[in-house]
Amino acid sequence: MNERERYLATLLFQTPDRIPFAPGGGRKSTRQAWHKQGLPESVDDYVRYAAEQIGVALPPPVEQVSIGVDFRMIPQFEEKVIEDLGDTWIVQDWKGNVCEISKEFDTSYLRDAIDFVTRRWVKCPVESRADWEDMKRRYVVDAPSRFPDDLAERAKKLKNRTYPSGLVFHGPFWQLREWLGFENLCMLFLDDPDLTQEMVDFWEDFVVRLVERIYDHYVPDYILICEDMAFKEKPMIGPDMCRQFLLKCWRRWGELSKQAGVPIYEVDSDGHAGHLIPVWIEAGLNVNSPQEVAAGNDLPAYRRQFGTQMAYRGGIDKRKMAKGGDALRAEFERLRPAVQAGGYIPGCDHGIPPDVSWPHFVETCRLLAEVTGWL
Repeated sequence: MNERERYLATLLFQTPDRIPFAPGGGRKSTRQAWHKQGLPESVDDYVRYAAEQIGVALPPPVEQVSIGVDFRMIPQFEEKVIEDLGDTWIVQDWKGNVCEISKEFDTSYLRDAIDFVTRRWVKCPVESRADWEDMKRRYVVDAPSRFPDDLAERAKKLKNRTYPSGLVFHGPFWQLREWLGFENLCMLFLDDPDLTQEMVDFWEDFVVRLVERIYDHYVPDYILICEDMAFKEKPMIGPDMCRQFLLKCWRRWGELSKQAGVPIYEVDSDGHAGHLIPVWIEAGLNVNSPQEVAAGNDLPAYRRQFGTQMAYRGGIDKRKMAKGGDALRAEFERLRPAVQAGGYIPGCDHGIPPDVSWPHFVETCRLLAEVTGWL
């Protein structure tokens, strides 16, 4: 099997020759620590290098093509420093948020997940009806640069791909949180449900118009919606409110994708997913990640409860990866039944933090290779 076939067979509860090897990714501070702990400075592909250290020969890398459609706002806000507070900056990011960050970072850290960045929110871009009207103009489907000039050529190259390829974009909760801020969004659900629904409907329609055009050229293997909407043990909004405001959007995207032939419809949400999984299943979502253990998620229990209605990625407790040894081995034994039941690609339950040492990452890779059939 190639990587694409292996990925689809695993998440669709079929019979792969082995499960995709996906231990997770370390961010900048993690990689810097690893270079001091045994990872050569010259190595960029640390997963492949770790696999080599344990005697696993991963498939050779192939050049991958992206469909290149931009779901983000156009134009973006100017990234700038607004005020110097000594040890921190007040900055504006590309989304229009104003926040305070440490001087060890700059605005590029707010654009991409370069590292783990703590920030203090000062102001969000939508605080009034006028702000909302201004924001909508940044989401014109036919805006210059939204679609690449070589879309048809990219699609042609993707047709016979040997690797999984898909679309990643924000879900309605995540997108409204980007515009309003978390607290303001949660209050808006109660204080102005009509405006909340208007914003959800706007985002739903914007995404539909984009993916309809994409599907004319290219059918992805997966749709991944980013939808962080849960704390430890509880979601940010409950199942009833999800059904009232978000279910129609999730379901419409899922039905459209299913009709186009997209097999995987995944939702990524940090925090405790247990209360949300039933609603996501109603919406047609069939994969969930990253299954953070510290938030109270019990992946083997979910597998028993929801059966083959939901597959998973992630789920390895990063805290046990940091401890290594007996704790890490016990973690893999906890997950082994879920791996054997199918529909699960195990990996770190979030970005790998710097307290996971390089030796413990290699140890994680060895245990992972054993349980997924690579060793």
